[in-house]
Amino acid sequence: MNKKLFPLYFLLIVVAFMSCNEMDDVTPVTPANDYLVDAEFQSRISKTVIDLTIAAASADYEDLAEIKDHIQTGVEVYKISYKTTFNGNPVVASGIVALPDVAGQYAVLSYQNGTNTEHSKAPSVDSENQLFNMLKMMSSTGFIIALPDYLGFGEADDMFHPYLHRQSTVQTVTDMLAAVREFIDQKEDISLNNDLYLAGYSQGGWATMQVQQAIEANTAFSYHLKASACSAGPYNLVTLNEYIVDLEEYPQPYFLAYIFNSALKLGLETPVNSIFQEPFADKIETMFDGQTSGEELNAALTTTVSDLFTPEYLSGWNTETTYAQVFEMLQENSVPDFVPTVPSKLFYGTADTYVPPLVSEEKYDEFIAAGAPTSLVRKVPLDGLNHVEGILPSGLASILWFLEMKNTAM
Repeated sequence: MNKKLFPLYFLLIVVAFMSCNEMDDVTPVTPANDYLVDAEFQSRISKTVIDLTIAAASADYEDLAEIKDHIQTGVEVYKISYKTTFNGNPVVASGIVALPDVAGQYAVLSYQNGTNTEHSKAPSVDSENQLFNMLKMMSSTGFIIALPDYLGFGEADDMFHPYLHRQSTVQTVTDMLAAVREFIDQKEDISLNNDLYLAGYSQGGWATMQVQQAIEANTAFSYHLKASACSAGPYNLVTLNEYIVDLEEYPQPYFLAYIFNSALKLGLETPVNSIFQEPFADKIETMFDGQTSGEELNAALTTTVSDLFTPEYLSGWNTETTYAQVFEMLQENSVPDFVPTVPSKLFYGTADTYVPPLVSEEKYDEFIAAGAPTSLVRKVPLDGLNHVEGILPSGLASILWFLEMKNTAM
């Protein structure tokens, strides 16, 4: 990946959004809907701005050049709020919806973002995020783009984020898709063709596969799932944990603290000081305040695995009764066994040290062993790329694949 892309692309995005109309007066939508609460217009991006931005960025990242011929429209961006549930209680969640500004019938592409700890970095809040802005622009190629904030962010930032929690993640994403349907139903010239594409990276790759499994198991789901692109996700948390406890150093200790912070708030009864050593054990349940970045959280922990975890946990996390609840939590929030019935790709960086390649390779092997044909399920190694470097290439490759499928079917 050309490292020059990032500062150039950021500059182009800033220029693009400065070229957009100023935000209109907010006109809340208060329909009698089951899911949609309201919608706020955020911005408009003209086709000219999108053309110029993609063309300029293509000079440094050639895969973007393949997008140019697919740009057909400008884009309108909205923040929607919608009803969902958490532990049986009603919650209002939020996310971004980007749609073409030309009348037509469109498919939905739902993109689930990666690990985030800051309220200011949620899709509906962070107007300068390169990936989110690129995804909004991709609506110009003929998709309605949905970007869920997740619980703990956006309209739901008064609660903790249930990180890598299967049930609430699936509920939040599928309820947003229901709200998107209700939102589009109010549009005079825009409609859905009921096709759905799923994509996501890191936590979002895990979330995408969880949602894919849930949708494929639900014959009554209102969308027609066409394809799924899961990238660098920790699909099997048991496998990831087994990998990490055998390391001397793990570069992202806050990922682990995040998992346990969430599990403890969800009812894990295993004492935190039986898992983490001091002084780290005392921090786990208070350090995720929505204001602190991953880098700052890492600095408050340690990358030395034997200093982070207790010796008892390192030797007995998967065998001792003390940790039976931990092991059960990791199993319950791993992707359940299933055989994909729609085209699926697993992207991953071969130099990824955050979520190692073996997690994606193991999941792919499980799919094939369970009977998924290699023509339907594919693994796509991104040679030499680490976890951060794989974000944009996997996102672009996913969109180009979806465009190929969509346009072939037309």
